[in-house]
Amino acid sequence: MPHTLPAGQPLVLFNSVTRATETFTPIDPAMAKLYSCGPTVYNFAHLGNLRAYVFTDTLRRVINWKGWNATHVINITDVGHLTSDADEGDDKMELAAKAAARTIWEVAAFYTGAFKADIARLGILAPTIWSVATDHIQDMIAFGREIDDAGATYELPSGLYFDVTKVPDYGRLAGARPDEMIGRIETVEGKRNAADFAIWRKSPDDSTRQMEWASPWGVGAPGWHLECSVMSMKYLGEQFDIHTGGIDHREIHHCNEIAQNQAFTGTAETGANIWMHNNFLVDRGGKMSKSKGGFATLQSLVDRGVHPLAYRLLCLSAHYRSELEFSPENLGAALTRLKRLLIAVAQLRDKAGVLPWAQVVADAGATKGASLAYQRSVLEHGLPADAVALIARFDEAVSADLMIPQALPLIEEAVAKKGWSPEIRLRLVATFDLVLGLGLLTLARADLRIRPADATITETEIEARLADRQAARAAKDFAQSDAIRDALAAQGVDLMDGDPLRWEWRVALA
Repeated sequence: MPHTLPAGQPLVLFNSVTRATETFTPIDPAMAKLYSCGPTVYNFAHLGNLRAYVFTDTLRRVINWKGWNATHVINITDVGHLTSDADEGDDKMELAAKAAARTIWEVAAFYTGAFKADIARLGILAPTIWSVATDHIQDMIAFGREIDDAGATYELPSGLYFDVTKVPDYGRLAGARPDEMIGRIETVEGKRNAADFAIWRKSPDDSTRQMEWASPWGVGAPGWHLECSVMSMKYLGEQFDIHTGGIDHREIHHCNEIAQNQAFTGTAETGANIWMHNNFLVDRGGKMSKSKGGFATLQSLVDRGVHPLAYRLLCLSAHYRSELEFSPENLGAALTRLKRLLIAVAQLRDKAGVLPWAQVVADAGATKGASLAYQRSVLEHGLPADAVALIARFDEAVSADLMIPQALPLIEEAVAKKGWSPEIRLRLVATFDLVLGLGLLTLARADLRIRPADATITETEIEARLADRQAARAAKDFAQSDAIRDALAAQGVDLMDGDPLRWEWRVALA
């Protein structure tokens, strides 16, 4: 049986609708319900996209760590998302398929797989439900008919449009801004209001989409905003706990999603009690975006020799509502910080030997439906008072709207704490890492030694050269020893005499 958790601080979260922090209490005390806007799978996710999922994963981990189980839905957009978030231009999926000379289905399958691989490499928990847009077309058509019958829509030759004047306080989520800044929707002849948006887009008479379906409004495809209303309600109910997304969704996509929800339910409810948005990752002062070209992917970091969890740590170093600057210096600092943590943890494990609680925690984590709260209870049981006090400080930080930057130094404090046994320090590391998701008890320092894509030497060759160097040193041929070291350095390999790891790749980020 799990041990009783301390009450801790109430979890307080910032609600983008009210622009204020609110105490979180799930509608269902037994199960928190979360929906996160997922990727449009026409290309690889860039690092700015992935920051959103590190944030959402941290939120989910904190909710679990506080004692609630969670149902988490992430959608996959494989139809309907246009080339602009302002609901204009061509379908991103159609354009990507045409450029690649492949079917949309092939493009969607490839980039969906790539996205799932990326979030796994970042230590992000898989959602309870992956919800794919094209699996829910009939649900979307039924939803469209409901709001059409409710008088919230009107039909034009190009499709079915939502009339934003039919719902209360449209655009509240976006803040006090003129309608043209809230909607930024394309100009369509016959539209009643500038911010009106498409529920269903008819296929042009002179062309055929790869993805199109029959509907009461003609053959075509759903508007992008429709899918999230439909799938969130289907899996989580008409009103659920938390909806997350990037800050770029706050002014258009989520305003439109809320309007659809209100029209469908006939209420002023937004669909979620709390709407949360992470800020941008900025690259030298500019928002990181695929549309600008030259975007950085997670694989591009790996190709430089950077472990994906260094990027996760970088994301955790800034509050989710603050802009995060992506720079070689910041990424390098995160990689160094992660490396130092792993060195310290490895030293503690060498001293502690067998950890009797480690397998219990591992087994709980591998069990479907096991909550992080159970693992936390095992780790905290029987700790001394000053260790419990440090956990309370950590709890206070993460409970204050996920103030992870204030929580991070506490894991370093725990590692360095004098007077505690290695086992106690490791239990604190494991407890905090339930929220941080850095895999500090399973990741080895050697795992950070990732071969850069442009390396001209293999690890086998490096080890052979190290053996030659050892022989030279034994023979007191220090000139040869230095020559081997310098030759390896020229190939991007740094030697570390006296270090058990012996060598590592030099990571060039500039």
